[in-house]
Formats: sequence, C-alpha cells, structure tokens
Amino acid sequence: MTTTTAPAPAAENRTPSPARKQAGRKALLHWIAVHSLGVAAALFFVLPFVFVFLTSLMSDQQALTRDLTPNSWHWDNYVKVFQVEGFLTWWRNSLLYAGLGTVLVVVSSIPVAYALAKFRFRGRHLSLLLVISMMMLPPQVIIIPMYLFWAKQLDLSGTLWPLIIPMAFGDAFAIFLLRQFLLTIPNEYVEAARIDGCGEFRTLIRIVLPMAKPGVAAVALFQFFYSWNDYFGPQIYASENPGAWTLSYGLESFKGAHHTDWNLTMAATVLVMAPVILVFFFAQKAFVEGVTLTGVKG
Repeated sequence: MTTTTAPAPAAENRTPSPARKQAGRKALLHWIAVHSLGVAAALFFVLPFVFVFLTSLMSDQQALTRDLTPNSWHWDNYVKVFQVEGFLTWWRNSLLYAGLGTVLVVVSSIPVAYALAKFRFRGRHLSLLLVISMMMLPPQVIIIPMYLFWAKQLDLSGTLWPLIIPMAFGDAFAIFLLRQFLLTIPNEYVEAARIDGCGEFRTLIRIVLPMAKPGVAAVALFQFFYSWNDYFGPQIYASENPGAWTLSYGLESFKGAHHTDWNLTMAATVLVMAPVILVFFFAQKAFVEGVTLTGVKG
C-alpha cells in the first residue's frame, strides 16, 4: 500500500507578487499623504489659538517677542481682565443678547418653517422666494431706516433691544434651514397625526419637533455664534452707552485702552472665545447632523 503526499506549495505562491507589493506601497503612501494633510490642516487652525493662549500667560515685557512660551506663567492676567471696569457688564450683555436672541429666533422661526414645509397653499413658493431674498439682502442696506426707526421713533438707542426685539419675528436663514430639514421628515407622520385628531400645533409639538432636534440645534448654534460675535449691531445701536456694550465691541475698546498690554488683550480674547468653543464642543454632533440632513431633500 503506497501513500501519496500533497505537493508542497510553490515558492512563488508564498511570496507577494510585484503588483501586490506596488499596491501596498501605493496604499501606504496614500495613507501618509492623507494623514499628513489632516495634521497640517489641524495645525493651521489650532496654532493661532495656542499662540493667543500662550501670549495671554506672558508678562507685558515678553508678549509679542520672539519667545514662543512664557518664561513665567502669569495666570493672574485673567484676574486682571475681570478687574477691568465694565468687563463683567459686557459679559452679561453678551449672554443676554446671544441667549435671548437665540430663543426668540428658534421659537419664531419654527412655525414658519413648518408651514412652508408641510402646508400646501397658494403662494407657498412665492413666500419661500421672499425668505431667500431676505437672506441675500445685506443688513447695511436697511441700517439707516432701521436706526431712524429704533433711535428716533422708539428712543431705544444706547440699548441692545433694537437687536433683540426683531428676532421675535423670525430670521430668514433660520426659517430656510429649518424648512429644508423638515422636508426630510416623511409626510406620513404628519398625516397620521391629523387622522388621529391632532391639530397642527399639537402635531408640530408632539410629532415634528422631536424628530427635528438636530435641525433646531443647528439653527440655535448658528444664531448663538452670530449674536455672540456680532460687532456691527452693537456698534450701531449701543456705542454711545458703555453699559450696553457686548464682549465683541468692548474687546475692541479694551485693546485701545491697553494697546501695550498685549498679554491682557490676549487673555480677554481667550475669555471671549471660550464660551463659543465649549458650546460647539458639546453640541458638535447635533450641529453636524443638522447641517448635513438639511440638504437631503429640497
């Protein structure tokens, strides 16, 4: 009885072919190139923040010199910033402007966006066209008649109310963004709620809004960032009253008052940027999801 043994695999089968080696090298080079670009882009955005933060911890003599890191860490610079007259008032005004303005824009824009997305009525497309037209209208075009109305007719100059009150009537960009997101919600949910006897308001609150949370979060973040960083509006309406200044406008005068103290100026800049960075860091998932889904259906 004879036994046969299986032939040994050929040597060429155990060694990768030249084509496979070349493909592996291309994949490795592609991985290195992509990650190198990612690291470079990250450094491009992060390094300015690092520079501002490190400068804020330097002494007045060392700030804006060739030194990249502080010789001694002056954390008391942040205490000095809060001791500047008016800084806490500017902080409170910014929170009022950004917080109340965001709430008013979201609350007033949701019903309009819902009507444009889910109602069928004559003039619906014309209404949407008017909303888009308002988005393309620069605020500088209407600033003179608006200033005359708020300052001369209502005597509200020197306050932030001319910037906050109009937000109670909606915002064109917020309405458009919410409308685009609501279009992604199937109409079957709305129709089923109507069949069950829900009115439009209850359908909006109970059915539509829970599914539209990412879109609402995106609109709220956009509005908060805009209001927090707004310089043009406070300059027009509140420049005559330092008690109504926001951080964005007060920071400019802060730099003028401390034009040699760049360490304090950078410390104030860090304090102005910190709330925006923290809000985006904790809400970035909802923000990205909301912005992404608004373009799914038009």
